[in-house]
Amino acid sequence: VQTVELYERSFRLYIEPHLGKMPLQSITPLAIQGAYAKLIEGPKAVAPQTVKNAHTALRSCLKQAVRWRQLPFNPASDVDLPKKLGEQAKIRSFTPDQALAFLLACRRRRLGWVLMFALASGARPGEYLALLWSDIDFAAGTVRIERTIVWPKGGGWHFDTPKTRKSGRTISLPAAVLEELRQHRVRQLEHKEFLGKDWKSQHDLVFTDTKGNAIYERHLTTRTFKLVLKDAGLPMDFRLYDLRHACATLLLVANVQPKVVAERLGHASVTQTLDTYSHVLPALEHKA
Repeated sequence: VQTVELYERSFRLYIEPHLGKMPLQSITPLAIQGAYAKLIEGPKAVAPQTVKNAHTALRSCLKQAVRWRQLPFNPASDVDLPKKLGEQAKIRSFTPDQALAFLLACRRRRLGWVLMFALASGARPGEYLALLWSDIDFAAGTVRIERTIVWPKGGGWHFDTPKTRKSGRTISLPAAVLEELRQHRVRQLEHKEFLGKDWKSQHDLVFTDTKGNAIYERHLTTRTFKLVLKDAGLPMDFRLYDLRHACATLLLVANVQPKVVAERLGHASVTQTLDTYSHVLPALEHKA
């Protein structure tokens, strides 16, 4: 749902103003190229990733036009994206020392251990905030990723299917994280009994606020994550999602097989993992 909303917004803001009034047959590769140039070089220049999102939406629409025989070919397929789009986005991660400082700082905040879980598991924020207690197997020491949480613009939230087929996966958890989960389960049940009818959650969520509501990702960032970064003396431009990158990078540096890391992250292939974390490869080559 969030991906659809992203592409709809990208199409409305960046494609329609430039190409929306043109006849379908007049949308040529040159016309598309000119539109992208205006987006990148215009007075209100947009980020390269924004152009990429707009291009993905346009290409999908024109692909359907080809299927309906309204166009002989997809003109978006012959467009050269700005060179900056070919550059890999910078991956932010922790060094081992930074990770240790981060974990120690997490213990000073009420929801800090949620961040500890994020770093240990490598799960996406939408995945670990959607976890139910039934997803955790304490005997096996694992957690099952089966859903993601979505916050539509209109308010409220709901569960959705994972991002890709590979996103549904089982992750092994460190003993320390499992122990934190056990203690949290006891505290949560005691607090739930204390609140009684004031406990808001209709789902058996692992991570909740003090009233049982699902945790909003933005609130977790501003009210806990940024404070933990400050406590740990780490750069404030780290993003919540970078905990996933940190997990992968630290595992690769620790000589964990890329195939294992790929399965932990829910990547479609090992190639995706190696491409994403190519910045780690020189260090691995030197160590080899």
